[in-house]
Amino acid sequence: MIARDTSATARTGSRASEWTVSVAGILVLLVAWQLLESVLPIPRYILPLPTSIVQSMVRNAGLLLANTWPTVIEALGGFVVGNWVAVGLAVMIVWSKTLERTVYPIAILFRGIPIIAIAPIMVLWLGNGYSSKIAIAALISFFPTLVNVIKGLTSVDHQALELLDMFSASKSQVFRLVRWPYAMPYLFAALKIATTSSVLGAIVGEWIGSEQGLGYLVILATDQYRASLLFATLAISTVVALVLFGLVGAAEHVFVRWHEETRG
Repeated sequence: MIARDTSATARTGSRASEWTVSVAGILVLLVAWQLLESVLPIPRYILPLPTSIVQSMVRNAGLLLANTWPTVIEALGGFVVGNWVAVGLAVMIVWSKTLERTVYPIAILFRGIPIIAIAPIMVLWLGNGYSSKIAIAALISFFPTLVNVIKGLTSVDHQALELLDMFSASKSQVFRLVRWPYAMPYLFAALKIATTSSVLGAIVGEWIGSEQGLGYLVILATDQYRASLLFATLAISTVVALVLFGLVGAAEHVFVRWHEETRG
């Protein structure tokens, strides 16, 4: 028990140290950016200072907040739909060799199509509302989860499979006792990728056709040459992606704690 507590304390200290280094690195970057004006005469309309970006956030807080919620809704909707379908399809592909030979190559084929080319089709089919943005966010977050979950479901301990086979375990029991637990770390790794991908997909959809959202605000700020507002919008979108990433990381810590303990 004492050894386990010591190991947990060490992991907590290590994570705190990592966060401290990351925050320090960001602060150094912002200070260097702020001081860049005194070294290089860069026009403010090309690269605004961090202080100007913060001031723009304060001045346009209402505008930014009003356009953040649509993007959050679209990203969350795409994240849930895309990953739900990906996990279900991954399970079926591993379960059936026929699906592995037919559906999986089709999924890889669709992955080769750039999302910027698919986005106009989604808007044409589903309109300029939430549906098309959720569909785009779902598509862009679907493939990493599909590949990772398939990898996790098939990367099992063969000795465990042989042991269950000795006890005449059914296919569903093998899946529940071995395959799914082994796939959990792969799933959460994919979900972390999908958080940022879903935000990107929502913003790309808003670029193609929308009158609200952070993507729409990026286009608006660019057309009006409001560099500070543009960078403020990008900062907000980054914060949204980081919050979603953090939530997935917290869920991973709860549901896959055993994996962290084995690594520690």
